[in-house]
Amino acid sequence: MTIYSLYIFDRHCECVYYQDWHRTRPVRPSAVANFKPGVHRLPLAPTSGTDASANVRESIFSNRTSTHSGDVPDNRVGANGPSVMNGLGPRTGAGGTAQNRGLPFDEEAKLVYGVVLSMKNMVKKLSGRDELFTSYRTPAYKLHLFETPTSYRFVLLSDPSADSLRFVLRQLYTGPFVDYVVRNPVVQMDSRTEGVDNDQFRAAIDRHIRGLSMFGT
Repeated sequence: MTIYSLYIFDRHCECVYYQDWHRTRPVRPSAVANFKPGVHRLPLAPTSGTDASANVRESIFSNRTSTHSGDVPDNRVGANGPSVMNGLGPRTGAGGTAQNRGLPFDEEAKLVYGVVLSMKNMVKKLSGRDELFTSYRTPAYKLHLFETPTSYRFVLLSDPSADSLRFVLRQLYTGPFVDYVVRNPVVQMDSRTEGVDNDQFRAAIDRHIRGLSMFGT
């Protein structure tokens, strides 16, 4: 079983955190106008005459312009395995280089949240108030959902053969999220302009996911 990516949405329906592991096609960065610090570590979208590789996203608590040995490595995968969202591998151009034709990150996050909201509404209408939407499966991936009492939504994408991973999302909430976000006085929990990313939180999430027996199998 393979774990692809994690999204955390706040009560304002905004994505406040993103991390991935086994994605075939790297996420396209958002346009500079939509740049929201503290959500992910993707590079900035290139502007005319600008090299995007020179603008790698850093932690919201860091003013560094280069990485060091304590940083969590960028784990996006290049050209191996199935695509998370549509089951297709990366397309290549005339020169043999992979072309990233996926959605920009901000649009992808909105799409994921829209799917969650639509599925929740459908389950509610079909099954009543007592039935909870926790996951759904497609031929390419399985989506897992955990909602906190404060209306944060943890969404995990895995391969479609996975059993329910809602317990993993609960562990991420009661462990790293509470320890390094809720109890972190520097993090603005209800901010409309920043996410909740920080080095300790990202490292704890990475350790927890990689420590699972089903990680990458």
